[in-house]
Amino acid sequence: MQFIRQRMWPIRRLSLGTRTQTRLFNNRPPYQRFKQQKLWQTRTFWYTTGTGTVCGAIYYQSHLEDSPTGRRRFINVSSAEETQLGASAYLQTMATYRSQLVPHTSPVSQYVHKVAHRIIRAANIPGSWEIHVINSREKNAFVLPGNKIFVFSGLLSVANTEDALATVLAHEIAHVFARHSAEKLSAAKALQLVYIFVSLFVDSSAAEMGRSMATLLVELPNSRQCEQEADEIGLEFMARACYDPHQAVELWQRMQENEQMVPQLLSTHPSTAKRIENIRNMVPKALMKKEASCPPNDLTQTFFKQLGL
Repeated sequence: MQFIRQRMWPIRRLSLGTRTQTRLFNNRPPYQRFKQQKLWQTRTFWYTTGTGTVCGAIYYQSHLEDSPTGRRRFINVSSAEETQLGASAYLQTMATYRSQLVPHTSPVSQYVHKVAHRIIRAANIPGSWEIHVINSREKNAFVLPGNKIFVFSGLLSVANTEDALATVLAHEIAHVFARHSAEKLSAAKALQLVYIFVSLFVDSSAAEMGRSMATLLVELPNSRQCEQEADEIGLEFMARACYDPHQAVELWQRMQENEQMVPQLLSTHPSTAKRIENIRNMVPKALMKKEASCPPNDLTQTFFKQLGL
């Protein structure tokens, strides 16, 4: 019996040792050799990111230019590219509205052409223009790169005077003059590169969130800025064409009565109330342009007006 006990003791000791070894094995630190790091945690990522950021900043600075009002902006789209994109959009627009186009010989179309060409001549903008009237109740107008203007006939119920129509057309012509389409396209291209980088090297969900934030904080404010600039330039153009800038305020007051309220933060355009306020502040400068460009119709009336009588 004593012999058996002596023989069993090493077996029990071996069993205890095995359990201890198993416990130590399970509690061991993870094997480090093949541990994979996330890409954004590597030095290569940060070296590449830093270099790309510096190169991007240099490229951005080299493509900054002044808008007609002196605002600094980024544009990396050439005039030829802008015109080509406008031609493509023009074909699509014509395919959509061809059956609704008002003939150029109609009184309505000739009326719109007369006002538009009067503004274009006064603004001294080179190039040929195409102006189309669309038979629709929609109260709208838009312009495409390449000097293509489209006016919905429903707009004439609100822009019911020649000065009011001149306000709208001068605004659309100002968009082309200031190359706002190229500016928006340049910003979209730059943001798209950022989205692709974040999606590939960081996180696709972060890219989607960044896209939403960029729309809210960059694209929409930029669009509203372009609209305000087109109001300012357009007011000057209509004044040079001897239209009354005061009529712009009255037009937007009528537009305000027919609009659906959208928070300015979520809109591509300034709120109408804010727009009216801005235009009121622009009117005195536009009137000076009108007085410098347009001869008075009645010298006697002008004389007494200057005397304050």
